Amino acid sequence: MFVSERMAKNVITVKPETRLAVARQLMVEHNVRHLPVVDDEGLLVGIVSDRDMRSAMPSSLLGKEEYARVLERVMEHRVDEIMTENPLTISVYYTIQDTLLVMRQKRVGALPVIDENGYLKGILSTRDLLNSFVNVMGIGEPGTLLCILAKEERGQLKKIVDIITEEKILLGSVLVSRTWDVDKKAVFPYLLTNNVAGVKQRLLDAGFQLFDPMQWYLENLPKTPDLLL
Repeated sequence: MFVSERMAKNVITVKPETRLAVARQLMVEHNVRHLPVVDDEGLLVGIVSDRDMRSAMPSSLLGKEEYARVLERVMEHRVDEIMTENPLTISVYYTIQDTLLVMRQKRVGALPVIDENGYLKGILSTRDLLNSFVNVMGIGEPGTLLCILAKEERGQLKKIVDIITEEKILLGSVLVSRTWDVDKKAVFPYLLTNNVAGVKQRLLDAGFQLFDPMQWYLENLPKTPDLLL
C-alpha cells in the first residue's frame, strides 16, 4: 500500500511569514499537530510542530500579567523563525511499511509527502499509519487474537491457517514474530469470531502451544537492568 492512498491530502498549510498566533489557531481549530510551511508556489520549505510551538511559549514561571504580555509579543513572530527548515520528507511512491520504518528511525510524528519537484502533495502522521494498520489487519471488526507458539520450520503457518479455515472461521490477519528461542516463532492470527473454543482445541491437538497474547508480549520484552533510584 502506497502512502498516497492513506495520506491526508487536504493539508492545512502556512506561509513562512504567517504569524505564530495564526498558526496556533489553525492547529487548535483543525486538531492537527503539524503544519507544513510552503512558499507562494506550493513548494515545501519547512514544517512547524506543536512541540515547536510549545518551545516558543513564555515560561510558566512568569506571573499572569507578565506571561500575557510576553505571549502577545511571541505570537507576533513569524512561522519561519521556529520552523524546521528542509524537513524530512517522503515520496508519494513510498509504502506504508517504508514510512513506518522511517518514523521509527528518525522519531518523527508526521512526514510531508512531496512529488519529484518538491511540491507538497499531502502529509502522513502516526495517526494515519495506525488507522491504516487497523484497516489492513481487520482488527476494526469484533474478533479474537490468538498467540500460537510454533516450531521454526517450513509448513507450520500453513497448518495453522488450514485448521482455522477448516473450522469455517474468517481470518482478519496473521502476524508472525520471532521469539527469544531460536527454534520457535509466535504466530498471531486475528479471528473474526469470539467462538474460538473449537479451534483452540484443534491447535492444541496438533501440537501447538497457546498463550495469552499480552502475557507472551510481557514475557518476551528485552531484559534490562533495574534503574537506580
